[in-house]
Amino acid sequence: MDFGFSEEQEMLRKSARDFLAKECAMTYVRQMMEDERGFRDEQWQQMAGLGWMGLILPEEHGGAGLDFVDLIVVLEEMGRVVLPGPFFSTVVLGGVALAEGGSAAQKKELLPKLAAGKLRVTLAQLEPSARWDAEGIALEARPAGGGYKLSGTKLFVPDAHTADLLIVAGRAPGSTGAEGVSLFLVDAKAPGVTTTLLKTMDQTRKLCEVALRDVSVPAERVLGPAGQGWKLLERVTDRGKVGLCAEMCGGAQKVLEMSVDYAKVREQFGRPIGSFQAIQHKCANMLVEVESSKSATYYAAWAVANDVPEGPLAAAMAKAYCSDAYRHTAGEGIQIHGGIGFTWEHDMHIYFKRAKSSEVTFGDATWNREIVAQLIGL
Repeated sequence: MDFGFSEEQEMLRKSARDFLAKECAMTYVRQMMEDERGFRDEQWQQMAGLGWMGLILPEEHGGAGLDFVDLIVVLEEMGRVVLPGPFFSTVVLGGVALAEGGSAAQKKELLPKLAAGKLRVTLAQLEPSARWDAEGIALEARPAGGGYKLSGTKLFVPDAHTADLLIVAGRAPGSTGAEGVSLFLVDAKAPGVTTTLLKTMDQTRKLCEVALRDVSVPAERVLGPAGQGWKLLERVTDRGKVGLCAEMCGGAQKVLEMSVDYAKVREQFGRPIGSFQAIQHKCANMLVEVESSKSATYYAAWAVANDVPEGPLAAAMAKAYCSDAYRHTAGEGIQIHGGIGFTWEHDMHIYFKRAKSSEVTFGDATWNREIVAQLIGL
């Protein structure tokens, strides 16, 4: 069995790393942290020109027709540089949802625009209850005039302030659990939609509050069968978890490299701090966590790409492990750097903040371990 990446995938990785090294230096990341939009249109179009937006979309809709493992390669490189902007929300969440659940007409209309970088999409799932399960969806979607009226509030919606299209999870009045949940395609500028940019710890990933007040949605803008959207949402979030794990792997790898390089040159008591056993043990433990994270993520990526039955289990296991591993690795990186690691001028805090925000997205390690327990019948 071949557990490595193919030659084509390694070429994709190299081209992604070369592009991001040039176009996403830390000076750019810091500028985008202060910028309300969080990205530049020129860079967005450059990535579209490289084919990244349509990497996993069907060729008949302007995509490259590759699978999820290929996208993982690019996402890992994006995590290395803490890429700001709406790529994750548009491609990993919005693109997967449209490709998996869209009707023929919806795909024909929307996917070519997404692949060309002319459409930005995001997923609005989480609500004030902060629950990631089906019971957490309370936004009301009541039938009205052959369509629906949506009313409710969504929190921590990634990049909603720059999105053209929102995929909103709502439920039929009186329904409970997974029954009655639907996904709706909502114009981000539709009457009744109010988007507020939130001030969060990780400013490399912009999050918003989206309030919907009697927002009209035609019946043909339901994604997948009405009332059966939870199953589709689970598939999207499983892929979202794995994609986020890939980003975390890339970030953790970069933190490890920065820490090892620093330990080799920083001297204390007349010798490099890397010669001290305490620092060596920290770096060794970080390496174990990074490599284990990659193993869990790569297997989960293969599992969801090939729709194997254990895909949801693999995604939850990867998210549980990577959530803890990236946070711990980033924290240890700060400790190895000592006083300079705590300063605003050093880049380590940017990785630590991304690790913390990624940790809780799609549920933290405790939540995903509970999913693992349920899936193995405990």
